Amino acid sequence: MKIDLITPAPPASRAGNRITALRWAERLRELGHEVAIRNDAAPRAADLLIALHAWRSAEAVRRFRKAHPRRPIVVALTGTDIHRFQVSHPGTTLGAMADADRLVALHEKVAGKIPVRFHKRLRVIYQSAPVVPRWEMPRGGDVEICVIGHLREEKDPFRAALAVRAVRYGSRLRVVHLGAAKSPEWASVARHEMAHNPRYYWLGEVPGEVVRATLAQARAMVLSSVMEGGANVLSEAIMAGLPVLASNIPGNVGLLGEDYPGYFPVGHTLALRRLTARIEREPGFVRRLQNAIRARQGLFTVAAERAGWRRLLAEFSPVG
Repeated sequence: MKIDLITPAPPASRAGNRITALRWAERLRELGHEVAIRNDAAPRAADLLIALHAWRSAEAVRRFRKAHPRRPIVVALTGTDIHRFQVSHPGTTLGAMADADRLVALHEKVAGKIPVRFHKRLRVIYQSAPVVPRWEMPRGGDVEICVIGHLREEKDPFRAALAVRAVRYGSRLRVVHLGAAKSPEWASVARHEMAHNPRYYWLGEVPGEVVRATLAQARAMVLSSVMEGGANVLSEAIMAGLPVLASNIPGNVGLLGEDYPGYFPVGHTLALRRLTARIEREPGFVRRLQNAIRARQGLFTVAAERAGWRRLLAEFSPVG
């Protein structure tokens, strides 16, 4: 089958949507399909359209449906689709969802956030990530908490930095933040925080091998987002067996599970500070987090993601 995979992120981008598109293209090619990744709206003679982002890809969806009314369309719902654009731009966002034959969600809580009329079209495909072997760091050094994500409002990016500002004297906690600033203003805030908070280090955008090394050696990761469609970095942390301290939003709970012991309320600095202190001082708590993470790993393997796409595509009849 010839598949057009539409993403709003351009070819050179390191945005999550582009990373997801590249990974999905690989899974689909493994299943024997011919895949072209595009970020324009012009309809082509593909057998199937897969569009990442209902709102941003709505024009491509509309044009493909008009040009090929009998050919299937799959729309993948992002966090901003679910939590922002279906409210701020309902005509465009819900229109793209209505044009889709299937909707793909990245976690199990999405159904509760979209109109009931779309539930029968919804399929969950968890984002896969490679296994990252953990490094045993020597005792007595820094207790490194990593934050991996671009500096933008949805990520609440400085919550971990605020949490470690006022930890007890003698604490070895430090926060290492990897991610590009989405504006000069965000970069200025990060540099100011580093200047006034000796426990916070912002490294900016870094290559993938640095991200993987950080996942391998950090003591824990903080994911403080106020909204998520299903963060790929959370899949990566799970496959690395890395304990995560996560805001209790649906996008995180849908990946980590209802009973995960490492949640804190969105924007709650004190609650996160208490959890980071437990990472440093309570080995038993760290083991609980690790065990809970490992119990979820089977959902995020390459084989599981490929099987999810195989099942979804099998639902479509051959194009006539």
